[in-house]
Amino acid sequence: MEKLQIEQVKEELKQLEGWKVEDDRWLVKRFRFSEFLTGIDFVNQLANLSEEVNHHPFISIEYKVITVKLTSWRAGGITELDMNLIKQYDDIYQKFK
Repeated sequence: MEKLQIEQVKEELKQLEGWKVEDDRWLVKRFRFSEFLTGIDFVNQLANLSEEVNHHPFISIEYKVITVKLTSWRAGGITELDMNLIKQYDDIYQKFK
């Protein structure tokens, strides 16, 4: 999969809430939950989706805040696969609101 131009990524992110680019190679978002176990349920759903497509994010759990970082190592940056996955992560998050 081919790496996207960072300007293109930033333009697409304007349509999504909370996602940022770090170091021109990572997509990063912090998700907040009212309960610890709700965040854990969210992480489990992200993990299952990520396993299905064999593309795994870094996930940090800090009590009720889940931070997700995603990149494509082989491409050396952000790809269309990453962009598609973060939209699906947002869709999963909406179910918890």
